[in-house]
Parts: sequence; structure tokens; C-alpha cells
Amino acid sequence: MGTIDKSEMRKVILDFPKQFRVGFESAKNIKIKERFENIVVSGMGGSAWPTDILTTWLTLPIPVYVNRTYNLPTQTTKKTLSIFSSYSGNTEETVSSYKEAIKKKIPSIAITSGGKLKELCEKNKSPLILIPSNLQPRMATGYLFSSLVSIFFNAGLIDKKYVKEVLELDKKLKPKKLEDRGKEIAKKLFKKIPIIYTPDKFKSIGYVWKISFNENSKVPAFTHYFSELNHNEMNGWQNPLGKFFVLILRDLEDHPKMLKRIKLTAELIKSKKQEVEIIDIQKGDFLSRIFNTILLGEQISYYLALEYKVNPTKVKIVEEFKKKL
Repeated sequence: MGTIDKSEMRKVILDFPKQFRVGFESAKNIKIKERFENIVVSGMGGSAWPTDILTTWLTLPIPVYVNRTYNLPTQTTKKTLSIFSSYSGNTEETVSSYKEAIKKKIPSIAITSGGKLKELCEKNKSPLILIPSNLQPRMATGYLFSSLVSIFFNAGLIDKKYVKEVLELDKKLKPKKLEDRGKEIAKKLFKKIPIIYTPDKFKSIGYVWKISFNENSKVPAFTHYFSELNHNEMNGWQNPLGKFFVLILRDLEDHPKMLKRIKLTAELIKSKKQEVEIIDIQKGDFLSRIFNTILLGEQISYYLALEYKVNPTKVKIVEEFKKKL
């Protein structure tokens, strides 16, 4: 294991529950007195999806938009709180959006571990949240998520009881207990293309799993959600043109009709000589269910990388692409 996992990703996964308190504390001194009409969080990849996770968990009293491009979206006004999330601090789309916000005098806060974004914030005297460095952005989800929670709490948008839930995650998340299940599923996925299907309310988690397979395991992966997929993607199983393995995340607390859809979909896919694994989402409060499910995905994608004998941490193709840009 050690010869493949040179950056010790396994340790990062097992230590993940410790990130939440650190991230929350990193942002606790950001004081927000203004009242805003909406929030725009600019970021890419692992620096953007913590916002998707947060809005999956809670509905905030004002709209929250995620911006994944070089320019600020049309919803951005002087009454927008703009948050710029770039773990490395060098994500060019996020840096470009930040520069536009400064030019337009839009209230801005940055979350980063360093890089150009840190330098620009210091130059422009923008509020800056510094989180620990030396991780891949996708492995810093806890830091970024809890920093956002801290900002929203300080802005009066999140109740204290939800902060308590976040700070208790270090006790509720059990990545070690998910390890054997991760190994088992990874072996089944070897030399097959993962497809992740989720209930609508967990579709952001399906996206996190997809990216984990892409970046950790270095394989293509795809995701969709119920019951939308039953109205379109399901037709693709009439003529599957590859060797797929479908992972269905099932919430046993879901609507009975949704559970029936999942059962029938699994049967249909199996009838086309494709493999399906139904994974029941753990019981508990919604937030711990979200993050335990994310951790299971990390364990599966990590052990799938080892099956392929590739370093799960490095993202060689992405780095080469950035150099060409």
C-alpha cells in the first residue's frame, strides 16, 4: 500500500472528521454586519462542492448561487456577499471572478490555503480565511464546508443548533468503520465504469463520488438522480455499450414510490447483463448521513486506485492541462 499511496491519502481520509472544528475556528473572526440579498460562492471542483453540500443540508433565508466560471453571475449586485473558495489559491476562474468583484466594489471574502488569492486579498484588504495547506482540494471538504458554516453563522443566516451539529461531526463520522466496505466494493468495480445513481436530495453527493472516482481512481465515472433518470437516461440501458457497474444510493426513509423506482431500475439494469450494487445510506441526522456517505465514496475510490496500482493523490493530467493553459 505504501509504495502506491506515497502521499498517505488513507491517513487523510481517516483524519477527515478533525477538519470541521479547525475550519469553523478559521472563520470565526469574520464579522458580517451588513444584510445581503443573496450569496455567490465562486469556486471549482473540490473548492465548490462544499457549497452544494451545505445547500443540500440546509435551506438558507436568502438565495445561494455557485459560480464555476471566470465571471461573476448576473445575480451579483452591490447587495451580494461574494465568497471566493480556492483551496490552492491559484484557481484561475476563481481569481478572475475575485478581481471582477474588487473592481465592482462588491463585498468579498476568500477561503484559501495560500497562493494568488491570498496575495490579492492582502493587497485589497479583503477578509481572508486561511485553512491548512498541503492537501488536494477534494480532500479539504471539511475545512471549506465548516468555514462556510462559520461565515453564514456570523452573518445571522444559520442557527446555533446547526453549528453544534457541525462541531459534533468529529464524533459521529467513522471513516475506519467504512474501510472494509470500501475495499469490498472497489474490488467489484475493477475494470468497470462506475455509474452513481442517487435520490434527488442526495444528487450533490453523487457528484462528489463521481469526482472521487475521476481524481482518486483515475477512471471515468458518471452520475444521475431519481426519478429524473427514469424519464431519460434509463433508455440508454436498452443498448449499453460498455462494462458498467451501477452504484445506487438508497435512502430507506424515502417515499415508497421512490424505493419502488430504485428496485425496478436495478432489475432492469441487471437484465442487460450489467452489475448493480444498492447501498443503503446510514441512519442518523441528515448532516452525518451526508458526510458518512461521502466518506464511503472516498474509501471506495481510494481502494479502487490501489486495485489499479495508481497513486490516488496525484492528478497528473489536470496539472499538465493547467501548464498548457
